[in-house]
Amino acid sequence: MDTATLGRAMQASTGIAGLDDILVGGLARDRLYLLEGSPGTGKTTTAMSFLRAGARAGERTLYITLSETEEELRDTARSHDWDLADIEIFELVPPESLLDEQQQQSLLYSSDLELGETTRMIFQAVERIRPDRVVIDSLSEIRLLAQSSLRYRRQVLALKHYFSKQNVTVLLLDDLTTESLDKTVHSVAHGVIRLEELAPEYGAERRRVRVIKYRGRRFRGGFHDFTIKTGGLEIYPRLVSSEHKTRFARDPLPSGVDGLDELLGGGVERGSSCLILGPAGTGKSLLAIYFALSAIRRGERAALFAFDEEIGLLIDRTLVLGIDLQALIDANQLVLHQVDAAELSPGEFTAMVRRCVDDTGIRTVIIDSLNGYQASMPEEQFLILHIHELLQYLNRQGATTFLTVAQHGLVGDMKAPVDVTYLADTVLLLRYFEAMGDVRRAMSVIKKRSGGHEKTIREFEISKGGLTVGEPLTQFQGVLRGVPNFVGPGRGLMGDPGE
Repeated sequence: MDTATLGRAMQASTGIAGLDDILVGGLARDRLYLLEGSPGTGKTTTAMSFLRAGARAGERTLYITLSETEEELRDTARSHDWDLADIEIFELVPPESLLDEQQQQSLLYSSDLELGETTRMIFQAVERIRPDRVVIDSLSEIRLLAQSSLRYRRQVLALKHYFSKQNVTVLLLDDLTTESLDKTVHSVAHGVIRLEELAPEYGAERRRVRVIKYRGRRFRGGFHDFTIKTGGLEIYPRLVSSEHKTRFARDPLPSGVDGLDELLGGGVERGSSCLILGPAGTGKSLLAIYFALSAIRRGERAALFAFDEEIGLLIDRTLVLGIDLQALIDANQLVLHQVDAAELSPGEFTAMVRRCVDDTGIRTVIIDSLNGYQASMPEEQFLILHIHELLQYLNRQGATTFLTVAQHGLVGDMKAPVDVTYLADTVLLLRYFEAMGDVRRAMSVIKKRSGGHEKTIREFEISKGGLTVGEPLTQFQGVLRGVPNFVGPGRGLMGDPGE
């Protein structure tokens, strides 16, 4: 057996790919672990996944339940389309004599009898089945029976020493319904995993997992988002961009629009990010779509994640401009995702983008817009960190990313809800301006890290023929402020009959 195979054999998979990734392979065998979380966070589902993974590997598994009935557990499994036929379920209930008031002894607390009897029944079930993996659900019942922290600690230590001699990998569940500040099991367990559920003021609940402790092993620290779906938990390990690196040529990628490519000095480099900034209605989404069309013409695929605009409306709107997005989707050249910010965690969105890049080879990604993404992140500083890691990852994979941000206001001094201009490699600024009684549009490149670019301001139009970019506006000052001053001998605007 080679070293890699031996390493895998020494670890017990949890049955959840994302959790195994966080644990860097899984759980070390023949150790005792604590899985804690308030009711509804997914502990039972995680425990079942752990036992099912063992059953698939040909191991004997045992689920000891003190809080739920066997029928309730099987109902939970059926909700995930699981069959627990290969898992032994032992429903531990107190003996009838301990529940009969007439037979309870007055000089000895019934909890003393119940605790000893409960432990004896657990040991009997283990010796009868000889399992490789055991789940005990839950410690809250044992803590209540112990009545004191000292007795509870001794009981947990007794369980730990017993299972260590049986060569069993044990997962203890704790629902934190009693004395949540008691860290007794934290010090005894080989590893501690906590599941949490957060309730935002608006939108669906958010769940996250954190490995608090894992003796003698490195793991992915911090919080990781997860969801509970039919089929179990789906965990999204926190993205660390430095772990991903790909070699590629940083060639300039043109948009195919004359004037725009000249403004950008030939285009946007592969493996870089471009922020398109401007007020509502200036054409930010359309501009990004032109880069996606250019990628498709090169034989590549593109992905667009729409936070703000309904997909059907986007398809109809661009069709009027001569762009048939539906045909591109049907031809599997464009992936178009509708993203509901109220229902999606940042970790899940990052995983969605990664799947597009890793699994399908997409190298042009559009996020429209960061305003919608921000709605899924109540704390802006964390949004910046998420975007930073995602952009760095995409850049290292050779993907070109286009992000749009809608600024507040239409003309004059405008503010963006989130400032990511320092993260983007290229910043393209769009503006409205008034001239000769008309409302017009202008664009300029404010920043470009690699390669040269024009320092001019160009007018552009959006019509049934699509996007048209004009010559530099050399006869006006104050275009970016919205109300320019005319300083030239002629108008110099698009559509000027005198041109």
